[in-house]
Amino acid sequence: MRFRLPGSRSARAALAVLILLLLLPGASWFYSSSGPAGKSCSRCHEIRPTYNLWVSSSHRGIDCEQCHGGALTLDAGFHLTNFHRLAVHVRGDAPDQVRLRNIDVPGMVERCRSCHRQEFAQWQSGPHSATYARIFVDKAHNRKRLLTDDCLRCHGMHFEGPIAALVTPLDTAGPWQLAKPEVAGWPAIPCLACHQVHRQGSPLLKTGAEGRVRGPEQERNRPSLALFDRRGLSHIDVSRLPLPVMLEGARVVKMSPDPRQALCYQCHAPEAGMQVGSGDDRTATGVHEGIGCLACHDRHGQKTRASCAHCHPRLSNCGLDVEKMDTTFRNPESRHNIHFVKCLDCHPKGVPRKKTPERL
Repeated sequence: MRFRLPGSRSARAALAVLILLLLLPGASWFYSSSGPAGKSCSRCHEIRPTYNLWVSSSHRGIDCEQCHGGALTLDAGFHLTNFHRLAVHVRGDAPDQVRLRNIDVPGMVERCRSCHRQEFAQWQSGPHSATYARIFVDKAHNRKRLLTDDCLRCHGMHFEGPIAALVTPLDTAGPWQLAKPEVAGWPAIPCLACHQVHRQGSPLLKTGAEGRVRGPEQERNRPSLALFDRRGLSHIDVSRLPLPVMLEGARVVKMSPDPRQALCYQCHAPEAGMQVGSGDDRTATGVHEGIGCLACHDRHGQKTRASCAHCHPRLSNCGLDVEKMDTTFRNPESRHNIHFVKCLDCHPKGVPRKKTPERL
């Protein structure tokens, strides 16, 4: 005699789905608990490359489930995704490598927040936490510049599809709206735009006096620092990003050797002529030539309040308080941009001699 679920056909179908949903967490638990941390995940050949990176990364002490979910995860979508992955395997359609979807990014940002609280708070209070709605339906911007696919290179790196699938209409008249309204509040430049979690490197450890490292031997940046390239759907380590050769007319501008700013230049880039100040470039010239981006801008919040104090005494060579000078540091409307200001901009008749303090 064949077993048959009671009730109508629709009721039996609903009951079958319910049973399946109840079984999914158990299956996930069995799968994740049947081996060492992360080892069970690596059984899937498409996850093996990611596992190999994770096991030698600075996050190797963090179990997979802490970022990606586990047997006790309450999100039904997580378990359904696992079931879908199993079905794909059964059909023989498994991809060579698993890719993070745009819908997964907000959840990953929240998981970054759970450990990196200070960095998250700084990022959230800065300009790089702008949402899709803030970037792509900005009336003032869209009336001046036509949105193109290249906008997604920096704003919306993880978005799947062209700009036409995100914003409508694509013109300078408007009114504009998001074709996918569900992304309106998502961050357009999330943590994963500049950080690769599965990047080879050692954990950051606190050391006492006996474990101090000499200045020249200290790392300049965390190993996770990398640009997410939406064309290749992969991260490019900052050590592989070149610093551009910038020009002021025909003169080559002196550049800071800080490799971290190579990441900044991927979005804050000049036009094809490589002239300082063209496009979105902010390469310092004049009195600040040779100073790197992160000498003045905080890494995550981009705040510049303490930037003058990092290098200057209160007074400049001409005896004026540097924070009260007529520059864009003091007033954004100033005609003297802090990135390009020269002594002669304020002293067209010649730079006065440096004042010496009076002897007591």
